[in-house]
Amino acid sequence: MIIKSAEYTASYVDVLKCPKTQMPEFAFIGRSNVGKSSLINYLCGRKALSKVSKTPGKTQTINYFDIDNHLHFVDLPGYGFAKRSIDQRHKWDNMIRNYLLKREQLMYVCQLVDARIEPQKADLEFIDWMGKNHIPFIILFTKADKPGNRDIVTNIQNFKNALLANWEELPIGIVTSAERNVGREEVLGFIDAATKDYYKKAAAGPVL
Repeated sequence: MIIKSAEYTASYVDVLKCPKTQMPEFAFIGRSNVGKSSLINYLCGRKALSKVSKTPGKTQTINYFDIDNHLHFVDLPGYGFAKRSIDQRHKWDNMIRNYLLKREQLMYVCQLVDARIEPQKADLEFIDWMGKNHIPFIILFTKADKPGNRDIVTNIQNFKNALLANWEELPIGIVTSAERNVGREEVLGFIDAATKDYYKKAAAGPVL
């Protein structure tokens, strides 16, 4: 999959006001400061398509990016940022869950997990929640910037082991690093295959 154009389109706080197009959507989510903006920029081959901030909790809306007028990347607010008020976190939580549960165009959630740290309860709980609600997703391990780093290898394996406590089969997982140019082809290949399947089924029409 070669991305020729990628443009920010709009931001929303209400899923009912999100674009009315039938283009498939791939949503990116993870704990605050996990590297969502950096990964979106990396996948799209742009330096500043999605603004990168050193301040956790910067993304506060559902942000849409048009990819080749063929699909949408959707940047969702990060979860687990304690410095926001309880009321604000509750609003974000409702906004995120409403989008994930009600958005018919959503194809997959790209769940970002920081490979540099040990498994986090918030990530594991969110993945379990998606599983219980039958939301399709893949796991993208981010910031694997040091090849052969023993801690990164151990963290990823420990995360997989933790998932097996509740999962009979592990979800698809891809290791990424914008700094080392790792994982881009694999992620875009997955998105491309899912998008082609979406349009193929759409062309076939509803099953009677």
